[in-house]
Amino acid sequence: MKKNLLLTLALCLLAQWSVAQAPKWVEKAKRAVFSVVTYDESDKILNTGNGFFVTEDGIALSDYSLFKGAQRAVVINSEGTQMPVEVIMGANDMYDVVKFRVAISGKKVPALVVAPVVPTVGASIYLLPYSTQKDRSYTTGQVKEESKVEGQYHYYTLDMQLKDKMVSCPVMTAEGQVFGLAQKSSGKDTATICYAVGADYAMAQKISPLSFNDHTLLSIGIKKALPETEEQALVYLYMASSQLVPEKYTELLNEFISQYPNSADGYLRRANNQIFQSKEASSMDKVAADMDKALEVAQKKDDAYFNRAKLIYGYQLDKPEKTYKDWTYDRALDEVRKAIAIEALPVYVQLEGDIQFAKKDYAAALASYEKVNDSNIASPATFFSAAKTKELMEAAPEEVLALMDSCMARFVQPYSEEAAPYLLERAQMRLNAGQGRGAMLDYDEYYKAVRGNVNDVFYYYREQAAVQAKQFQRALDDLAKAIELNPKELTYFSELAVVNIRVGRNEEAIKVLKDALEIDSKYAEAYRLIGVAQLQLKQNKEACASFAKAKELGDPNVDALIEKHCK
Repeated sequence: MKKNLLLTLALCLLAQWSVAQAPKWVEKAKRAVFSVVTYDESDKILNTGNGFFVTEDGIALSDYSLFKGAQRAVVINSEGTQMPVEVIMGANDMYDVVKFRVAISGKKVPALVVAPVVPTVGASIYLLPYSTQKDRSYTTGQVKEESKVEGQYHYYTLDMQLKDKMVSCPVMTAEGQVFGLAQKSSGKDTATICYAVGADYAMAQKISPLSFNDHTLLSIGIKKALPETEEQALVYLYMASSQLVPEKYTELLNEFISQYPNSADGYLRRANNQIFQSKEASSMDKVAADMDKALEVAQKKDDAYFNRAKLIYGYQLDKPEKTYKDWTYDRALDEVRKAIAIEALPVYVQLEGDIQFAKKDYAAALASYEKVNDSNIASPATFFSAAKTKELMEAAPEEVLALMDSCMARFVQPYSEEAAPYLLERAQMRLNAGQGRGAMLDYDEYYKAVRGNVNDVFYYYREQAAVQAKQFQRALDDLAKAIELNPKELTYFSELAVVNIRVGRNEEAIKVLKDALEIDSKYAEAYRLIGVAQLQLKQNKEACASFAKAKELGDPNVDALIEKHCK
C-alpha cells in the first residue's frame, strides 16, 4: 500500500512539475511571463498577479480583476526589471481579461506567439508560472473541453490543478505557442480542473469609438489607448470632448497627434481646444502653429482653409479685448475665399455669408446666402439667415416673410420642437408687418410644437397678435395667463387694462389697475390709465385727479391728457 502511494506521488510530481523532460522552448518562453503589481489612488498596492507579453514591443495580457480600481501598474520581468503599464488596450469583465501596453525598458521584450490553431480535446498542455529564477519548471495537463466565446473565440476546461499564484499565467501548446490564460475554478472540482480563456479572445479586446463610456474600462484609472484606426480614433475624440475637462482632453489630443502625426484633424481639434482654454498671446501662438501644421499636412487644403476661417470668425464673435495679430473678420474672409477658390462648396459659401453678416455687409451676405439657398444644403437655417439679412437691410416685409415661408416649408407638419424657434421668429415678423392673424396662428403652432411648455412672455406676445387680429377675448385670456405665471409684472396689468378699456370694460380696467397699485403704489402708468377709464365713464373730475397723480409720479405721457381734459 505504501509503495503504491509513493508511486502515485512520484507520477503526479513528474506530470505537474517536470523539469528533466521539459520541452526545449520552455526556458525561453518563461522569460515572457511577468509579475504585475497594481496601485490604488493612494498609491498603495492594490493587487498582485501575473501576465505575459504577446508582442516584442510590449503588448501584454492579464486578468481584469487585477486592474479593477487601479490608478497605475508595473510589471516585473524574470530578471527583476520593473516597467510601467502605459495604456489599457481593451478589457472584458465577464471573461476577466485585459490587454495593455507596457513602456518597455529596451528595444524589445521576449514575447509568446499566440497559437493560430487551437488544441484539441485530450491534447497535452503546459502552464508556465512566473519565476525570477532561470528554471524550466512548468505544470502539465490536458484539454478536457473546448467551447466557443462570442461565436469565434475559445474557452477551455483543463485537466490540471491550479494554484492561486498561477492565475493569468500562459497555457501553452506542445509546440510552445500560447493558447490561453489560466483561470482558477471554484467548487468541488478545484483540485482536479481549472479553466483558460482563449488568448485569441484576449487579443481581440480593443478600444472602440464608443469605449469612452464603457463601464469596465472606466473602472480602470490607467490611461486608455486610442482605437486602432484614425477614423475610429476621431469618433473616440468626439465622444471624449464633451466629457473631459479641457486639460485632460489636451492630453488625449496630444496622444492622437503622436499616433497620427499626418492627420490634420488632430491639429484642428487641438487648436480649438486651446483657444477655448485661453486667448492670451502665448496660447494663441500655439493655436496659430497648430492651424499652420494642419494646413501643411492636410490632403484637402480647402478644408484646412475653411476650418481656419471658422476658427478666426468664432474668435472675433467672442469680441476679444485685444485682437491677436491679424485675426480679424477680414482675415477670416480671406481664408474662406481661399477654400472657395479650390472648391466652392456651399458650406464654405455659407461661412462667407456669416462673416459678411458679422461685418454688417448685408448686401454681400445676402448674395452668399442666396447661393446657398440654391444649393443642396438649403435648410430652414439658411433661409432664416437670408430673411434676417433682408430684415436688417430694411427690405419690404413681404420679401422678408417670403423667405421665412420658404424656411418653414422645409419642415413637415405637425411641427416638431426643431421648428419652434423659426415659428416664433415668423410670428414676430408677421406681427411687425401688421399680419396679426398670421402671427397668432404661428404662436398657436409654436405652443403645440413645444407641447405647451411656454412662459408668461409667450402669452404676452400672443396677446399682442390677438389684439391686432381683433380677437379681444383671446387677448384677455392670454394676459390673464401671463399674470397667473408672473403676478409681479406690472406691464401685464397695464396691458390688460388697455384691452379692457378698448372693449368698453372700464370698471374692470380700473379694478385691474388698482390691483397693480397694490403691488407698486408708485406705478405712474396705472394712474394715467385709471384716468382714461374714468373719462370713458364720464368721471372727468376723478380722471383729472388721477392724471395729476400720474404727473406727480413722473409719467411722461400724461401731459397731453391734462392739457386736453383738465384745463
